[in-house]
Amino acid sequence: MNKTSFSGAMLLAGVLIAGSATVSFASAQDYEFQPVSTDVKQGRGSLVSVRLVDKRTGKPVADAVIFTTRMDMAPEGMEMMTAPVEAATSTEPGVYVFKTDFAMAGSWRFKLAAKVQGEPDTVQGELVLKANP
Repeated sequence: MNKTSFSGAMLLAGVLIAGSATVSFASAQDYEFQPVSTDVKQGRGSLVSVRLVDKRTGKPVADAVIFTTRMDMAPEGMEMMTAPVEAATSTEPGVYVFKTDFAMAGSWRFKLAAKVQGEPDTVQGELVLKANP
C-alpha cells in the first residue's frame, strides 16, 4: 500500500467513525408517560388519559402498543389494593385512555409498559393519580 492510498484509507476511516458518532439511537429513556390530568373521579368506569411523549422532540407518540397496565394504591401503603384497567377509545394521537374502577378515594399508582414502533426497548412509566369523591 502506498502513502496516498494509506492516507485515503485513514481519511475514510475517520469519516466513518465521526459519522457514526453523530448517529443517535433512541432508547426507552427517551420516552415518557404523562398524565393528561392527575385528578380523576372515584367510582366505577372512571376514565384515565395518559400521553406518551418523545422527550427529544416533545411530540406525542401515536401507535404505541401498551401491553401492561397495573393500577394500585401503593402511594397509600396499600399495594395489594388493585383496580382492573381496560383500554378505551381515544381520538387524540399519542393519548391513551383507560377505564378503571377506583373503589376508594386517595392516591393510586398507574404502571404502564409499551412498545414503540421501531424501538427495541420497552418503555415503562409510573404515574400517581388522585381519585376524588
